[in-house]
Amino acid sequence: MKFVDLQSQFAAYESEIRKEMEDVLQGAQFIMGPKGNALEGRLAAYTGAAHAIGCSSGTDALLLALMAQGVGAGDEIVTTPFTFVATAEAVALLGAAPVFVDIDPATYNIRADRIEEAFTKKTRGIIAVGLYGQCPEMEAILTLAGEYGLFVIEDGAQSFGAERNGRRSCGWPHMGATSFFPSKPFGCYGDGGMVFTSDDGLADRVRGLRNHGQWERYMHRAIGINGRLDDLQAAVLLGKFPRFPDELVTRAYMGARYSDRLGDVVSVPAVAPGNTHVFAQYTIRTPARDDLVAHLRDNGIPTAVHYPIPLHLQEAFRGLGYGRGDFPESEAAAREVVSLPMSAFLSEADQDEVIRKVRLFFAG
Repeated sequence: MKFVDLQSQFAAYESEIRKEMEDVLQGAQFIMGPKGNALEGRLAAYTGAAHAIGCSSGTDALLLALMAQGVGAGDEIVTTPFTFVATAEAVALLGAAPVFVDIDPATYNIRADRIEEAFTKKTRGIIAVGLYGQCPEMEAILTLAGEYGLFVIEDGAQSFGAERNGRRSCGWPHMGATSFFPSKPFGCYGDGGMVFTSDDGLADRVRGLRNHGQWERYMHRAIGINGRLDDLQAAVLLGKFPRFPDELVTRAYMGARYSDRLGDVVSVPAVAPGNTHVFAQYTIRTPARDDLVAHLRDNGIPTAVHYPIPLHLQEAFRGLGYGRGDFPESEAAAREVVSLPMSAFLSEADQDEVIRKVRLFFAG
């Protein structure tokens, strides 16, 4: 059994993906070519953002969004400690400091009602993460940011395709960033990412910064990065995109099926009111997590833990001065969460086997 079944997906979409890739191979425009432009237009329309700018990874999408906002040494960016390292890593790479706020234990997203407590005179913005596949409380976060003159970046690396009150992830003000890592609900066959915004000035700045700070060839108006999206990866995504909405329907069905059959033995994902969930990970929670993982491994069921050590306890962020106990909900989640196999190509038979083995563990 596979944790994410990319082979079955490729088999189903092979002709479309190969056609798009063959166009690139024949045209020999491998960097910032027509497929990248086409993907940007397609995904801007999909999210409702005015601009979509392809880049080399989800990490670089966050980095570019922060760079476009002018973030630098001495600035502080409020975010969550319970996320993939890239969220805070991008902040630190610019010489700024991530400032953490604990999570809502039900959704695993940042608690919007605690963000204001973290503000200082150095606060420049907020990175709101859509962990596991649903949007955070964007309306409340944006309202708060507006009151203090701050920017908001939605980290939609796991929530791309999800909706909140009818608005799609990465389509919110001020900026959105997502990842096309292969295991994501909408993934390519390598690294890739995208920045979204409806601000013309920010979009223009991201376009130059992703290409070594040049808006005209060999004229460098700013220090940028090599953060461009390869056209072969854009071609893979264009080949997959027509089926993406159907995959989200399947993911929602499989997620609900898991929850219906496991909700009496473990904590299953809570979907916040107004939200849809794309289940980038289907993540359950139990104090017996480590023993359950061992049991499932012994029974041929793959699992993953996203994430075993919250960022405030990581060695890389020791200099921030946080310690154990500072963010109890994040620490508890890190001890108890485990993700089960999930993809749009997970068969009901395989899912039933996962469910049976989980239930067998608790039957004791």
